[in-house]
Amino acid sequence: MHLVLAKLPDAPEGAKGISLFIVPKFMPDTNAKNAVTCGSIEHKMGIKASATCVMNFDSAIGWLVGEPHKGLRAMFTMMNAARLGVGMQGLGLAEVSWQNGLAYAKDRLQMRALDGVKFPDKPADPIIVHPDIRKMLLTSKAFCEGARALSYWVGLNLDIAEKHPDPAQRQEADDLVALLTPIVKAYQTDMGFEVANLAVQIHGGHGYIREYGVEQYARDARIAMIYEGTNGIQALDLVGRKMGQNYGRLLRRFFQPVLAFIEGNQDNPALQEFIFPLAKAFAKLQQATVQIAMKGLKDPNEAGAASTDFLRMFALVAVGFMWARMAKVAQEKLTAGDNGKAEFYNAKLKTARFFMERMLPEVESRFRMVMAGAKPLMDMSESEFAA
Repeated sequence: MHLVLAKLPDAPEGAKGISLFIVPKFMPDTNAKNAVTCGSIEHKMGIKASATCVMNFDSAIGWLVGEPHKGLRAMFTMMNAARLGVGMQGLGLAEVSWQNGLAYAKDRLQMRALDGVKFPDKPADPIIVHPDIRKMLLTSKAFCEGARALSYWVGLNLDIAEKHPDPAQRQEADDLVALLTPIVKAYQTDMGFEVANLAVQIHGGHGYIREYGVEQYARDARIAMIYEGTNGIQALDLVGRKMGQNYGRLLRRFFQPVLAFIEGNQDNPALQEFIFPLAKAFAKLQQATVQIAMKGLKDPNEAGAASTDFLRMFALVAVGFMWARMAKVAQEKLTAGDNGKAEFYNAKLKTARFFMERMLPEVESRFRMVMAGAKPLMDMSESEFAA
């Protein structure tokens, strides 16, 4: 059974004329073969276990789904859920890449630690002792655990949007999911590829050959940044649709809980190292939001030029919010007494500290790119690109 986007003979021009059809491989009444054939198999960079192909529908019979010329709107019912799924795909590939990188870094012996021998009984120290390897491992760990928390938060709100008895609560949850969907899809797939790439780097030359398997993660992760709407399209969706929707109502669903958390914990001395960086990044996100809203109304290219950097800022603040919350829970658990998980909670605090000090500062550079506006991108003529 195939869902096919196609145009009726009297369809308007452009995307507004696309309808959605259901086209079966076999006819429902007679079980006769429909005129649906596979034209060719695509040869791809990755996900080779999934057979992507060209389908031919010449003279095939299909049935209209929904209203004529409203196919894309009907398709988005599926695509929004699929975008969250693809975001989880990016996270899953990051997780398996990180696990393989960690195992290899503990096992691979090379050189001695810069500050002295750590394993004198071995001919060399494992590469996990080296700062650059640790930076790659901690980047991977901080992303995976932070993004998992963000994904669970979105998943929780999906359930609330569907099942909560209070219609107002359902609407608020649905708004938050709508806002965060392009962020989860784009950021988690961007980072899925980045973490897979880091795993290749941690493995060194072994990462570039097939024997260790991590090169496949890098190839497989790359498609997630493209399908179900490229990550550039997700950024345009965020600034062009979600940001201004219902006079900023969707934005408030995220801004209000973040602000409430900052204000509610800013006087806690034990949380200062997590709250202050989050508050600073959150303020930059708010400034960027105002800048895009003001300049984008006058020139759509301003919003388009800022979109990718703005989405990255938003994602970093969202994951920073998750890490601040996790740090608070970890501190509370440690204060309550050792229940056999002290190492786990201390690792959470140290990973949160790494995110705040090493990853969240990217918000600053992305903010400067947003504030630079569209001119550096749009000022060059087409002929000058090849000059």
